[in-house]
Amino acid sequence: MTGPLLLGVRHHGPGSARAVRAALDAARPTAVLIEGPPEADALLPLAADPATRPPVALLAHAGDEPGRAAFWPFAAFSPEWVALRWALDHGAAVRFADLPAAHSLAMMGDPTWSDEDDEDTGDDGEPAADLRRGLRVDPLAALADAAGYDDAERWWEDVVEHRPSHAGDPFAPFAAVAEAMAALRETYGHGGHARDPVREAYMRLRLRAARKEHGDDAVAFVCGAWHVPALAAKTTVAADRALLKGLPKVRTETTWVPWTHRRLARRSGYGAGVAAPGWYAHLFAAPDRPVERWLTKVAGLLRDEDHPVSSAHVIEAVRLAGSLAAMRGRPLAGLTETTDAVRAVMGDGSDVPLALVHDRLVVGDVLGEVPDDAPAVPLQRDLTRLQRSLRLKPEAAERDLDLDLRKDTDAARSRLLHRLRLLGVDWGVPAASRTGSTGTFRESWRLSWEPELHVRVAEAGVWGTTVLSAATAKARAEAAAATALAGVTALAERCLLARLPEALPVVMRALADRAALDTDVGRLAQALPALARSLRYGDVRATDTAALAEVATGLARRIFVGLPPACTGLDADAADEMRGHVDAVHTAVRLLPHTGGTTADDSTTDGVTDRTPAGTGGTAAPGAASGSAPGGSGAAPGSGGKAVGRAAPGGAAGDDTAAGWAAVLRRLAGRDTVAGTIRGRAARLLLDDGRLAEDEAGRLMGLALSPGTPPVDAAAWLEGFLAGATGPAGRGRDRSGGMLLVHDERLLALVDAWLAAVPAEAFTDVLPLLRRTFSAYEPGVRRTLGELVRRGPAAGGGAALTAAGTPGFGAGHDAARADGVLPVLELLLGRRQPTDDDLVGVGR
Repeated sequence: MTGPLLLGVRHHGPGSARAVRAALDAARPTAVLIEGPPEADALLPLAADPATRPPVALLAHAGDEPGRAAFWPFAAFSPEWVALRWALDHGAAVRFADLPAAHSLAMMGDPTWSDEDDEDTGDDGEPAADLRRGLRVDPLAALADAAGYDDAERWWEDVVEHRPSHAGDPFAPFAAVAEAMAALRETYGHGGHARDPVREAYMRLRLRAARKEHGDDAVAFVCGAWHVPALAAKTTVAADRALLKGLPKVRTETTWVPWTHRRLARRSGYGAGVAAPGWYAHLFAAPDRPVERWLTKVAGLLRDEDHPVSSAHVIEAVRLAGSLAAMRGRPLAGLTETTDAVRAVMGDGSDVPLALVHDRLVVGDVLGEVPDDAPAVPLQRDLTRLQRSLRLKPEAAERDLDLDLRKDTDAARSRLLHRLRLLGVDWGVPAASRTGSTGTFRESWRLSWEPELHVRVAEAGVWGTTVLSAATAKARAEAAAATALAGVTALAERCLLARLPEALPVVMRALADRAALDTDVGRLAQALPALARSLRYGDVRATDTAALAEVATGLARRIFVGLPPACTGLDADAADEMRGHVDAVHTAVRLLPHTGGTTADDSTTDGVTDRTPAGTGGTAAPGAASGSAPGGSGAAPGSGGKAVGRAAPGGAAGDDTAAGWAAVLRRLAGRDTVAGTIRGRAARLLLDDGRLAEDEAGRLMGLALSPGTPPVDAAAWLEGFLAGATGPAGRGRDRSGGMLLVHDERLLALVDAWLAAVPAEAFTDVLPLLRRTFSAYEPGVRRTLGELVRRGPAAGGGAALTAAGTPGFGAGHDAARADGVLPVLELLLGRRQPTDDDLVGVGR
């Protein structure tokens, strides 16, 4: 060997990796230079640590701006990784020799530095006359096109990956690649890669220093094949330094971080992502018969997923892949041939199994590991400690996690995930419960660790050195900067979920200030549900929510005052939005502390007057007689004297909020100036809570659907009355209203009675609005409703509407039988443990 050994490679190419290892074994250099940021030279010995398992990546970020970061990934089959490990194993000096990250990060975002430009300029600043010099050149695509291939990946596999090793001359592949790249550089110049001349100037300086220290014949440089002609070119030191003069710099920090095969499949780091990292890893690791071993892996995966695949399928697939390769003139069956064979033999012509094979094997979810003594910000070290103590191992594969917050470990896991989300580290995102549980003591998460989260952790490090302190500091800062009331209420909920006791007082003060200044009823209504939800977490999370309850109650009372005027004079879209606010406030009021689900004393002359009820209604205070309450009769009109509400703590004072909301709903239901959809919804909510007599609901429906009412208004009222609760986007988000008619014959009888009383001459005018409302129901629901109406109440077994109470139920509560349920509920909720002599429901 004369002069330095320039080994031009394809990044993440297993064929290049094998060739690099063979060339280094033959040359035995005493110094190895590798394309990469020189700031990471001190980290190179960690690559030999037994705890380091590729794929891994070098992370470099600006010290004062962690979000300004770049990665240099390495897989087990990356030529750079093979060269690095060879140097460490053989005692050779090893260094990185690309442009320092201090320069590249400083110029990140500079359009004159980016390689993403579609045009290039010549030395005079004008666009190059030759179009070929104005576009970014893909060297592999250019060589593949010259060889008659339309697929660069297939050409590379045929000439490099699937060819046997050059046992006679290990340097021959690199000589051939260097010659090809020299021809391309002569034709295309830097090929549209505007920063390459600067990078290559620095590479030459590093190469000269290594040659001076170790000798011309003792240095090997492993770099992208595109750079080889520039490194071999004769230039002066002065010329190279001139190119580097005046480059901006930033202070940088570097470390090793885990990487994934899935991330290798994207354009990142070297700008040389590979589409099939799992396949390339297999080609590099397989000692022989790569096709047979690959198809055996595929068969094993499909069998694990209950696909009927046998050894005979593997044999036939191997034969078919070999035949396809021979027909296509390929030296060895590649990924295309094996995929076609799997589709034909193991998938019976279906692409469904191929999606599984591509996700699990062709790409894969391999996650690398780095040693504990790798440099890291203090916040990352605290996070790693918490992950170990809570047995939450970061994994690249997406997985579901169900937590029972009554358990200390699960509660700690929940707090960690919520604190990370507050810091912008979305390792886990809340997911719908797989068991359908709606209890506050259960949480479901979907976890997936992405390498970029290391950057997010570094960015969050400015808030503190531990997860708790950082989350607390950021919550305080967000509370001080928040301008929208809904944002502060959401922040308060997140603080409760994350249990940040030192941040919550600051957030509560900001919440009180914003609530006092905000007069928009819509924004107040948007803020209340988050506060009410937060109050549900007090018991299971052992969190003091007294201050939050006071603010929420005050906010609710302000909504009660401002909502009726805000619901007048609205167009259809605004009415739909306000109807959603009414539903949200109704749900929130029922969650506020010391409010019963219903009260019963709403006696009025017309059922919808603006008067506040004289008493607290049918929610009996502890110690009060069943069916009575202080200050009222305890019975709703039409209830036959029975208490309709359910018991709740707090007594008369606690029911003020619920009673106040009921008065607001009565005002909304009785005002003609309120939009029809809101009036109908208010009537329905009052009816569901037992605050509106059935005959009064029928009267309201008759008025709303009378011939004198415009069809649009009548349709809106009926939609508000019969539809389910609206979602965040308004109309149609919840189609449960039809199921309510199926299971509540009281409502069905009301609609049926009104429809039967519609005169024949008016029916054709009513029919369109009925179809508009019922068309939103599922087909099965509409069919069931039709069958119920056809059979009638008697045939269907439903009870007729009477003054005694709800159809199908007795005239009053059987307290003894109801009390028998309480021990079972306590056991289910985990509030007490059963005993051997526990007689459930007896003697209570």
